[in-house]
Amino acid sequence: MFDPAIYRDRRNRLKKDVGSGLILLLGNDEVGMNYAANTYHFRQDSTFLYFFAVDLPGLAALIDVDQNTDTLFGDDLTVADIVWTGPQPTIADQGKAAAVAATAPMAELETRIAAAIAGGRRVHFLKPYRPEHTLKITALLGLKPTMVASYRSEALHKAVVAQRNIKSAGEVAEIEQAIGVSRQMYLAAMAAAKPGKYEYEVVAEIIRVAKANGHDLSFPIICSVHGETLHNHHHGNLMQQGDVMVLDSGVETPGKYASDITRTIPVGGTFTPQQRQIYEMVLRAQLAAIKAIKPGVQYRDVHLLAARSFATDLKAAGLMKGDIDEAVAAGAHAMFFPHGLGHMIGLDVHDLENIGEQYVGYEPGLERSAQFGLGYLRLARTLKPGFVLTVEPGLYFIPQLIDQWKAEKRNASFINYREVEKFRNARGFRIEDDVLVTKSGNRVLGPPIPKTVADVEAACKG
Repeated sequence: MFDPAIYRDRRNRLKKDVGSGLILLLGNDEVGMNYAANTYHFRQDSTFLYFFAVDLPGLAALIDVDQNTDTLFGDDLTVADIVWTGPQPTIADQGKAAAVAATAPMAELETRIAAAIAGGRRVHFLKPYRPEHTLKITALLGLKPTMVASYRSEALHKAVVAQRNIKSAGEVAEIEQAIGVSRQMYLAAMAAAKPGKYEYEVVAEIIRVAKANGHDLSFPIICSVHGETLHNHHHGNLMQQGDVMVLDSGVETPGKYASDITRTIPVGGTFTPQQRQIYEMVLRAQLAAIKAIKPGVQYRDVHLLAARSFATDLKAAGLMKGDIDEAVAAGAHAMFFPHGLGHMIGLDVHDLENIGEQYVGYEPGLERSAQFGLGYLRLARTLKPGFVLTVEPGLYFIPQLIDQWKAEKRNASFINYREVEKFRNARGFRIEDDVLVTKSGNRVLGPPIPKTVADVEAACKG
């Protein structure tokens, strides 16, 4: 948590940006895995955390823009509850952490909202991403579930994004704390990636490091020798000499700020000549992309710069041909690089994605492309100081995609399918770091994590 005044100032800015009415923010509840008392790990809603700080279930908040009041709603635990949970802060004590003086029992929330609606006042809320939030909003506002998305407040969405997209120095420090733990995780993973071990043994080392530092994972770990599957959460493969393992993982601090790092690790400690060739293509693209990051640049252009770097190297290797700019414009590179270059990161590993990428990653006049590959770009907008984003180019050799494009003769004037067959079993390679946009350029956050071929191989060999 930050100083209570920070949360008060955030809410005051939110009131100014929204203008009038009531702002309803719902905290998350505990959710049962297979029965009510056996719950998933609790994770508070990030926007609720950002404005009200309290990381406990069963809460809601109202910000009255017109009356300039903030109220935290929740019910204090009974002795019967405390038998199971131990003593917990009262709602009033919880409010103090965010400079909130007014608290009320949860039952009063419905009364307050009903009075506002009867008075013709607007109740602003964010589009819910959890079914239980949809049901709460329908009950509180008298809407049908199918109407909730269309009644969400665009003004509130834009106001929340405008604040949360720009990270303060304190937020950046939290992200760097998470990356510091990620560094330890990757050093442990590189040392553990040995022939004859299973991927889940590497995952166990990563989780051990995270927990030993008092951190939780920020998303399910991607750890696979089949890195050509972009979001591969299966950890059951036996690693063999000559494999490369894509490891994409992160942690969140106790304050819930995330890291998101990827490295491609040679099992046994040494890249083959072909693997080294591909890896260095990815590293060149990543370094070129990072160098291009500065205020005023559209991230879409940085993505396309990485694509041109790939197309140039793939042409030099004989896998692509023709004019580089024409090939990228046609999307030919996307057979090898089928995803976006990166996304925002902060309280969410894909920061604010639940609010909508049209608000977070795009801007008026900049629409999402329908082209394969480029259409997956989560962040395209003009960069500003204070943005924290990921830079994660990758090269992938996906047999099913190669076969489909080859059969369709898709981009045949730019792809040398005969040479591609020589790389058919090369699998996947990705490198990712978290980068802050500064006033004059950028800064790669956190302590360095081995990234060059020499440094990765040295870390693998201990």
